Amino acid sequence: MDTLNSATLFARARRVVIKVGSALLVDAASGHLRADWVAGLAADIAMLRAKGCHVVLVSSGSIALGRRVLGLPAGPLALEHAQAAAAVGQIRLARAYQEILAPLGIEAAQVLVTLEDSQNRRRYLNSRATMNTLLDLGCVPIVNENDTVATDEIRYGDNDRLAAQVASLIGADILVLLSDIDGLFTADPRRDASARLLAHVAAITPEVEAMAGGAASEHSRGGMATKVMAAKVALQSGGAMVITRGDRLKPIAALLDGAACTWFKGQGDPASARKKWISGMKPKGVLRVDAGASAALASGKSLLPAGVRSIEGAFGRGDPVDIRDEAGTLLARGLAGYAAEEARQIAGKRSGDIAGILGYPARPALVHRDDMAI
Repeated sequence: MDTLNSATLFARARRVVIKVGSALLVDAASGHLRADWVAGLAADIAMLRAKGCHVVLVSSGSIALGRRVLGLPAGPLALEHAQAAAAVGQIRLARAYQEILAPLGIEAAQVLVTLEDSQNRRRYLNSRATMNTLLDLGCVPIVNENDTVATDEIRYGDNDRLAAQVASLIGADILVLLSDIDGLFTADPRRDASARLLAHVAAITPEVEAMAGGAASEHSRGGMATKVMAAKVALQSGGAMVITRGDRLKPIAALLDGAACTWFKGQGDPASARKKWISGMKPKGVLRVDAGASAALASGKSLLPAGVRSIEGAFGRGDPVDIRDEAGTLLARGLAGYAAEEARQIAGKRSGDIAGILGYPARPALVHRDDMAI
């Protein structure tokens, strides 16, 4: 395995997700946004983008900002008060990011999600397509849980978990969790002077899980245990994750300069991990394609409706399907961009005709190359 040097790993990264907690964003005493810290983070984002890297920000802070505006008391809030605070605070949080990123030539985009967006395959694909489009258009998506409608039964519960799911969703190379300590220690360093910082964790073992701990602050639901859980998702998705101290100006620049941290990095990369996941799924249908489509797939292109000769099976959008040539040879397995009945309507047709056939604007690919394992 390569040496886990922060600067080297970031130099290779094309997509980075940064998770920011409420305790970093909002001053606990005043309830105001820490504008100087956010400005430093914006400079970090601009620096990464100048290196050709796409950046997604997963940001808490809406409830912490909204509770002050509404005059709500300190301490845990009733669900309806928390949702009201989120509704008020989210506007202010989005506006703050927009105003700080705009002078740097960066367009911010707000994306609010719930747990169902990652558990329901159709919504998962919609979320993924939206995020990819925003990144391709040069935006920095600002992602947060939709606390105005989420309840305990349908929520991520903390933004460490959400950030890991977002990193998996977009195939991020690196997930950065900004914390209040340098990384994962063998014990709580605030209580044990002999605690040692782990610079690298290759696998999440029971021993590693036992090391994680620490109570969350009033503004934060997470702790080190949730960060280790997030690392599990990151490793399974083929990406790397790093925990580092965030309460310094320009925390990403500090990380690149050698700041203390803990890297979680397994084998492989996000693209190969996704292909492996897709190839292991049980297909619910078959798309038979002509020679032209077979050649296009072999060259790394998406499967367009024009090359499809027949559709077999009953499947929904996002379900796995096999792609075979007319002789029956398996060419690829992928996630269907359309349900079976829609696929039958557009099979053999040009992409430009899809909207007229289905009656709504649609994506050109029947199976996108990013959702396919050859």
